[in-house]
Amino acid sequence: MNPQGDFKQSDRRLNSWKSIAAYFERDERTVKRWESQRGLPVHRVPGAGRSSVYAYTDELSEWLKTAGTHTPLSPVEDCASGGPLPIPPSMPARAPLRLVVTPPAAVTAQPVESANGRKNYRRTILFVLVAAAATFSLASYLAYRRFESARLTFASGRPAGLKHSASPEAEELYLQGLYHWNKRTPESLNLALDDFTQSIVRDPNYAPAYAGLADCYNLLREYTLMPAKDAYPRAMAAAKRAIALDDSLSEAHNSLAFADFYWNWDAAGAEHEFQRAIALDPNAVVAHHWYATFLSVLGRSQEALAEIEKARKLDPQSSAVLADKGLILFNAGQASQAVSLLKQIETVDPSFLSPHSYLAIAYLRTHDYPAYLQEAKSAAKLRNDANGWRIAAAGEKGLAQSGEAGMLRAILAVQNELYANDQFPAYDLASTYCLLGEKDQALKLLTIAVTKREEQAIAIRSDVCFAPLHDDPAYRALVAQVGLPPLQ
Repeated sequence: MNPQGDFKQSDRRLNSWKSIAAYFERDERTVKRWESQRGLPVHRVPGAGRSSVYAYTDELSEWLKTAGTHTPLSPVEDCASGGPLPIPPSMPARAPLRLVVTPPAAVTAQPVESANGRKNYRRTILFVLVAAAATFSLASYLAYRRFESARLTFASGRPAGLKHSASPEAEELYLQGLYHWNKRTPESLNLALDDFTQSIVRDPNYAPAYAGLADCYNLLREYTLMPAKDAYPRAMAAAKRAIALDDSLSEAHNSLAFADFYWNWDAAGAEHEFQRAIALDPNAVVAHHWYATFLSVLGRSQEALAEIEKARKLDPQSSAVLADKGLILFNAGQASQAVSLLKQIETVDPSFLSPHSYLAIAYLRTHDYPAYLQEAKSAAKLRNDANGWRIAAAGEKGLAQSGEAGMLRAILAVQNELYANDQFPAYDLASTYCLLGEKDQALKLLTIAVTKREEQAIAIRSDVCFAPLHDDPAYRALVAQVGLPPLQ
């Protein structure tokens, strides 16, 4: 965020929540919360309802100076913007340790003339020196223990050797967030994000809430239109904060593994974190689930199927686990079983995005184009994706007029237009060219996708659309560049 507003125009009028949020580089819910809880100067158009708002940049900048001085932003608000996670404000500043040695009470030696008196005097002096040395050693030891405790507390955000006990209110908000997160809809994920945020506001040292926040960002880029470049860094920041607070928390290691693989393309690091998560909690459903999808992307199909089956046995009612089992089956070459399973899930839960998205992939790759277009439209509707709907609608017209080639050309025309305006990934455009048999253009676009580190490029090895390219050295080089195992 640009704290004091180094903007070229001064005292601009911002005419919507969206523009106010963009000014602060935050989301709309955050600035709305600031307005209700922290007095953010937002004005409303008379008679136009509460949603019609405007604000002046000079007033916002002045408010930020005051807010930064008197009401520091919470650590979770900084996390939500993708910034660093500071030590929670609940941790008091510690003064430098000072060693204070209190010597024994002063002894006044009286001069005596006898030999015994001189001997007793020497013994008294020796006693004072030994006692002072012992006191100094004890004080040094206690000071060292205090220093170590302070150091570990500063590093971890909690007293050394103590398990953090969450406030009941923070824990209740966290559990509520889990309920919303498991529903996996755009609306429920945003509710979960707010629940985890509020949990952290009430208890900044509650590690599970940070892990929940990370998992929200891990999924928001899939179930909503949040860009991966915004979602993944925030997920990693929250997951790392959770681990700093509680390294024994399985969920935190699993969250970090997911983001590390799909954003950083660090397969070795991600596998280490997945295995750490499972070792900490062998019954962690999401850890087995996400580890299975990771293995599938790497082409380790049998391991992936074994791992997803562990997740299914732990939570037989999870639609998310079953849907990803369908995708893993499809990637493993078991298309009919995959489609059958995905259709069952779709029938039971028609508002769940994943079966529609995965069936669209399966139908396109198996040349069932009417079914592909229907599922593509359903997925676009559930994601509120206007561009996706437009592409599918163009494909329907092309299919009706000129069959398969007409559909692909109609889709390609819209995709190229969106790509030219930075609204469509090179990776997905490459897949359409590959389906049309234009391998050179597909490879050119795949090279762009990998160079730009588009999130979709992580699937380059497992995507059956690119099977015609498997023997091409340029394609194999791209697979290696992404950090994936070589094709057999």
